[in-house]
Amino acid sequence: KGNLFLSWKWTYLCSLHLVFYVINSFSSINIDSYSRCGSSGLEAAMSLFLVMENRDVVTWNSMIGGLVRFGEFKCGCKLFDEMPKRDMISWNTMLDGYTKAGEMEKAFELFERMPERNVVSWSTMVCGYSKVGDMDMARVLFDRCPEKNVVLWTTIIAGYAEKGNAKEATELYGKMEEAGLRLDDGFLFSILAACAESGMLELGSRIHTSMKKWRFRCSSKVLNAFIDMYAKCGCLDAASEVFSGMMVKRDLVSWNSMIQGFALHGHGKKTLELFSRMVDEGFQPDRCTFIGLLCACTHAGLVNEGRKCFYSMEKMYGIVPEIEHYGCMVDLLGRGGHLEEAFTLLHSMPMEPNAIILGTLLNACRMHNDVDLARAVCEQLFKLEPSDAGNYSLLSNIFAQAGDWMNVAKVRLQVKNTGSQKPSGASFLEVEEEVHEFTVFDRLHPKSDDIYRIDILVEDLEHVGSVLMTHQ
Repeated sequence: KGNLFLSWKWTYLCSLHLVFYVINSFSSINIDSYSRCGSSGLEAAMSLFLVMENRDVVTWNSMIGGLVRFGEFKCGCKLFDEMPKRDMISWNTMLDGYTKAGEMEKAFELFERMPERNVVSWSTMVCGYSKVGDMDMARVLFDRCPEKNVVLWTTIIAGYAEKGNAKEATELYGKMEEAGLRLDDGFLFSILAACAESGMLELGSRIHTSMKKWRFRCSSKVLNAFIDMYAKCGCLDAASEVFSGMMVKRDLVSWNSMIQGFALHGHGKKTLELFSRMVDEGFQPDRCTFIGLLCACTHAGLVNEGRKCFYSMEKMYGIVPEIEHYGCMVDLLGRGGHLEEAFTLLHSMPMEPNAIILGTLLNACRMHNDVDLARAVCEQLFKLEPSDAGNYSLLSNIFAQAGDWMNVAKVRLQVKNTGSQKPSGASFLEVEEEVHEFTVFDRLHPKSDDIYRIDILVEDLEHVGSVLMTHQ
């Protein structure tokens, strides 16, 4: 009987332990689920977390991850500091939180404190520095990383591409190839998108050549990225070649990318022809298609064709025009000299006009010297942007073109009274495959001291020149 009692007691204790284990496991799962469901879910997760007696490292990580994910970073930091035991996920979660918040100094401090690091830790730091534009620090960490995977390579290459540093991006891509690593679809898309935005044709073309050499079968997403990259870099023949070779893989994004490419470079007729082909092949256009079409008509001055496209949107395709479509139409009509029609369309919109559309019409008034309409547009524009010096400058120029110097003086006085200041224009210069940005009185360029020394050198040369002229 004693043995039977002990056996029963042992079974009971094991069952109890199992019940507690199951309850705890379910609680951990619930915390993870709740913490992914927004602010209300986060509150439920925190309530459950606080009443749990036995929290394992997975539970702590789930709770901290949820807090970091939904912007409750301070609470996440507090829990991280209270953790009795941390694993790699704990450290990487906090590291990710700091980098996403742009707090790279704190991220670096945490990174240096880590007892051990994996490739995720290194990638997170390189990505963080790339996003804040500190490619020097990103490169230092990249070079220090003992084991580089395709994620890390992609992060650093895309970072250089986004900054317009073609030389470094292309060199690193070559080294990555030498290391025997090949990009998959997701990473290819990331780098090609960066090439498209920065106009980095050389790197994009090199990647395309590699894909052909490896006979890599690209997905529609990647092929569309190649079309977009070539089109934005002005290589419409290369974009058309990729587009034509897609055949079965061609989707609506492919057509839109090609349409927007032709539109960007002013090929209005080709854009409309391509649209007709698209419809004939059974593709239903979307809002992006019509933005491309209207932009193409604007750049090519095809007013009648643009009208047809705009009014066919809802009638033929069931697409309700949005503010971007109205903006394109106002631009098209304004450039074409149909200012009253543009003004009427502006006031027939189902939404309030924004500063961009009003500014577009104001610029059209300047082009066609319509002072009265410019005044009417500015009444609305100054209500939306009372401190934008660019709008005042544009109105002042319109009055100046009309010889109305009294109103020019009034506008300039208005600018002075509002304390407005026109933002400095910027120029971009590519030197040795690196793009540099310059603005008036710029001191942000890393070599600004050397650049300003040129002014002193020019003054010295002028002085020497004047002395020589005097002697002669």
